Amino acid sequence: MKILYAIQGTGNGHISRAREIVPLLQQYGELDLLVSGTEAEVSLAQPLKYRFHGFSFVFGSNGGVDNWATFKLMNLPRLVRDVRSLHLKQYDLIINDFEPVSAWACRLQKIPSVSLSHQCSFVSPKTPRPPKWSWAEWLFKYYSPTAHHVGFHFERYDDFIHTPVIRSEIRNLQVSNAGHYTVYLPAYDDKLLIRFLNRTNVKWHIFSKREKTAYIQANVQVFPVNNEAFNKSLASCEGLLTGGGFEGPAEALFLQKKVMMIPMKGQYEQQCNALAASKLGVPVVHEIDDQFVYHLNNWLSSDKKIQVDFPNETAGIIDDLVKRYAK
Repeated sequence: MKILYAIQGTGNGHISRAREIVPLLQQYGELDLLVSGTEAEVSLAQPLKYRFHGFSFVFGSNGGVDNWATFKLMNLPRLVRDVRSLHLKQYDLIINDFEPVSAWACRLQKIPSVSLSHQCSFVSPKTPRPPKWSWAEWLFKYYSPTAHHVGFHFERYDDFIHTPVIRSEIRNLQVSNAGHYTVYLPAYDDKLLIRFLNRTNVKWHIFSKREKTAYIQANVQVFPVNNEAFNKSLASCEGLLTGGGFEGPAEALFLQKKVMMIPMKGQYEQQCNALAASKLGVPVVHEIDDQFVYHLNNWLSSDKKIQVDFPNETAGIIDDLVKRYAK
């Protein structure tokens, strides 16, 4: 059997999940890997068959998307050329993690593909959303359209939605509590964060998309993004302060860490994720402003730990997917 696994390369969550799924798929035949996008710091251990520019957004420094940088990065003619250049008839199974080049190539070539992603959970109207409709619903539907869906979310909102993939390297961590708090907020400038975190009496580990070397400022240590260092910090922290992503909060909740989320401004998926997490009891802050330290200190002083049940079902999900959808 010949399988293509196409992965979104914006942010680190898609690649992180793929690190767990790739070895499972390799058990079923010859596996080719495709990545598109430009904003991930983590990578796969296995070589890529295809690497495309894709269609990504750029993180800003004040809590949202950098619209100008995103506009400059996007190249629609190149995207169209890439879609047309990708010939997929040789594959018995095409699996897509919110990746647009292969999704649209499949659509043009009338080849069915399977979403294996967090984003495809929004196909279901039962998945939590803010009450006000957003045009971003069209992104869920048309950014990487596929014929079939296998989704992941914090809860099983529908029959095709599973709880999060927790990587083996996370499940096998030795968990402790050294008292510090870990921070991953890629849409905020480190200096801005430090101004607020310096006003607390705990230690912080910021993992930064912008810094190439580590440094310390009072009670805050700043590190370049690194998978192993981040996992070590997360395993030994008291809590995680993070954005509105999915993989990071899910892994922290699995490790029984406190979590506070600050979803990106104008990023609908993150707003949806934060709403779903809030239903579990995760505190959500929508702005780093004059009230932020007040909310931060309330969270720091709280002993509330959220109980989640994220069983290790990944191998069974992959086995079912292959048996159901392969030619």
